[in-house]
Amino acid sequence: MTSSLLPTYARFNLAFERGEGAWLYAANGDKYLDFGAGIAVVSVGHSHPHLVGTLIDQGRKLWHVSNLFEIPQAEKLGARLVAESFADLVFFTNSGTEAMEGAIKTARRHQFVSGHPERTRIITFQGAFHGRTLAAVAAGGNPKYLEGFGPPLDGFDQVPFGDLAAAEAAITPQTAAILIEPVQGEGGIRVAAPDFLEALRALCDQHGLLLIFDEVQSGMGRTGKLFAYQHSRATPDIMGLAKGIGGGFPLGAFLTTRAVGLCMTPGTHGTTYGGNPLATAVGNAVLDVILAAGFLGHVAETGAALGRGLGELQTRYPDVIEAVRGQGLMFGLRVVGPVGEFVKAALAEKLITIPASDNVVRLLPPLTVDEAEVALALTRLNAAAEKLSAERAKAAQRGAA
Repeated sequence: MTSSLLPTYARFNLAFERGEGAWLYAANGDKYLDFGAGIAVVSVGHSHPHLVGTLIDQGRKLWHVSNLFEIPQAEKLGARLVAESFADLVFFTNSGTEAMEGAIKTARRHQFVSGHPERTRIITFQGAFHGRTLAAVAAGGNPKYLEGFGPPLDGFDQVPFGDLAAAEAAITPQTAAILIEPVQGEGGIRVAAPDFLEALRALCDQHGLLLIFDEVQSGMGRTGKLFAYQHSRATPDIMGLAKGIGGGFPLGAFLTTRAVGLCMTPGTHGTTYGGNPLATAVGNAVLDVILAAGFLGHVAETGAALGRGLGELQTRYPDVIEAVRGQGLMFGLRVVGPVGEFVKAALAEKLITIPASDNVVRLLPPLTVDEAEVALALTRLNAAAEKLSAERAKAAQRGAA
């Protein structure tokens, strides 16, 4: 069959018709354990009854109005995000890349209105992924995403991830901000050490820079805390969110302090769909679930069990799994051999995983996953690793012969 869709994805020949919790059901009746969650999007599981009920109720009332009018659902969600974070102000978007574009614009605008129009450059880190727009791919700096789209947008200076001396050396009179993911997602589940984030905060304070955290993938409970930065004592000036915030409904946001955000006066930024009643009603339903008593503790506990099991797999199959990274329910396996080979082996065991850079397979289950499902995922990962290990042993024997 010839598809009318733009061929920007190498899709598996597999379609799903329904989901429930951590499970997806294919059109042919096969049942898959979903440890991808739509790339960390389906935060509270497929077809969560509270989200479905909220969507239906709000959909019967009002889907969209212009941001020229007050939107009570957005006001409520914004107030709740502020109450749970460092922030004072929120701007809602439709996606993560829009959230990060808004964060970048806000950082530059703040420096401009503060009397430093020359401060437009932003220090970023190798392995980063901040989205697919021209500014976001320039910030990420990955040649794979930049190739063929003309000269990269100027204004970003990349340094090695975790290298404080390099970050400090990159600061110039033109630097406006430092932008980092507390946990790199697409970059291979690389966790920034708390003391590194705290040192970046001190650098920004020392030089009059803003600190921007990209929590599009790591936020909304993914690491066992509502936001990954809360594992440290560092707080940002601006933070981008998306993915899990809507539980599968398109929704993003960037949060900022009042001192920074007040530079964004009427007319300086906008969106047609962002913050509409339907999206923000669902966002409030997601927060209802995540902020319920014991929920984040559950994420931490099941994440710890998953981490222990993954460590045992790495010990058992060092020829297949080189390293385990992550926290909460955001894990990566750095594998030996092609990453796609492991993803396909897991899929053959009816387990969905997600490839990433640095030869890493991501495990990003819904945050509602239970211990029995974690144990089953580990069993299926073991079966995939065992098959790959046996195949490599046979290949080595043939080569020796």
